[in-house]
Amino acid sequence: MRITSADDAVRTIKSGDRVFIHGAAATPVQLIKAMTARANELRDVEVVHLHTEGPAPYANAEVADSFHTNALFVGANMRTAIEEGGGGLYPGLLERGAWPVSQRHSAARCCAGAGFAPDRHGFCSLGVSVDVARAAVQVSRHVIAQINPNMPRTHGDGLIHISHIDSAVVVDDPLPEFPPGDPTEAEQAIGRYCAELIEDGATLQMGIGAIPNAVLAALGDHRDLGVHTEMFSDGVVNLVEKGVITNEKKRVHPGKIVSAFAMGTRRLYDFADDNPQVVLLDVAYVNDTATIRRNPKVTAINSAIEVDLTGQVGADSMGTRQYSGVGGQMDFVRGASLSEGGKPIIALPSATSKGISRIVPYLRLGTGVVTTRAHVHYVVTEYGIAYLYGKNLRQRARALIDISHPDQRAALEEKAWERFKRWPLEHEDRVMAL
Repeated sequence: MRITSADDAVRTIKSGDRVFIHGAAATPVQLIKAMTARANELRDVEVVHLHTEGPAPYANAEVADSFHTNALFVGANMRTAIEEGGGGLYPGLLERGAWPVSQRHSAARCCAGAGFAPDRHGFCSLGVSVDVARAAVQVSRHVIAQINPNMPRTHGDGLIHISHIDSAVVVDDPLPEFPPGDPTEAEQAIGRYCAELIEDGATLQMGIGAIPNAVLAALGDHRDLGVHTEMFSDGVVNLVEKGVITNEKKRVHPGKIVSAFAMGTRRLYDFADDNPQVVLLDVAYVNDTATIRRNPKVTAINSAIEVDLTGQVGADSMGTRQYSGVGGQMDFVRGASLSEGGKPIIALPSATSKGISRIVPYLRLGTGVVTTRAHVHYVVTEYGIAYLYGKNLRQRARALIDISHPDQRAALEEKAWERFKRWPLEHEDRVMAL
């Protein structure tokens, strides 16, 4: 491993190369700046990444001849570029998210990653973002590392020997932090309803944001919960310290928090640092349905932008506008449904901040279906829980309208009547309950 400057390290990137960039809280900001500064020298460089934090100058219109982006997940720094045609999206399950970077016929020429300095055995750590980065390191022909003492050293699949790193840049940059905000009354209500569905001894999957934080905050009286998730944040730390999360009932890595990456505050990063209780593993394993289903009572809580009256879940786009990506939602919806006692949950506020219903007659034109109506089980809003699995389309519409915003129910009922011509008969509900 050669220690050098960022400007020197990125000189190995050539026109026509494919460059994988490490993501989330491990985004190598200094390497990105140095690479983009060479725009006048480079042409047709493909940049591949999951969600990244910080500026994404390689996606700016003025460097379009030099760089074109294909994202595996769209974050805030890429939405405008995608919308304006300055970037592309690889749609796909996070379980298979590493496919575009792991296939040897399409492997990255360079991998730019951030991590912890080598230990006394010569192993560096990918830190809090293992996900698809491990696969990228394995198949890339040239690996550039941004070594940062502020990056936690994590256990699991993210240990990379210095012999696999061609050049390294030492920085001392703070990691991006994502402090949890105060949940609204609606989010708190959603959290309580979700907590009602979570049994003692359950294995949890949930991400970052107001609703996952509200759910975790409502679990203080639960016992022996476990965590197997593609990512986790600060709320998990609170429950570990309270003794609520013990991971003792899990069958896959019992006693361990299993994840592919972590995002949160410095408190979370310090918790993960050299903590044998936390293992960050390749996302192809973490999100494998066959792995997920082996744990007991897997309770997967995922969000949505809108849900139509038949149960179709739109979660990655607003019409044709790309907002995020499929991510691991379907991996865990399917894994939880196959787990013994498992419960896949879609949780969302009943309306937007502008009062627009998020329970809709039809998904907006162009919206992608992330979770199909054949897979959906529970939908939760601040007005209650709708259990859709095993119900016909009319029964689903009734259940979803019952948890929609009261101001929107009359309009939704009118649209449901136009579509289905009648409501469920009493005998239908009785038969479905047998």
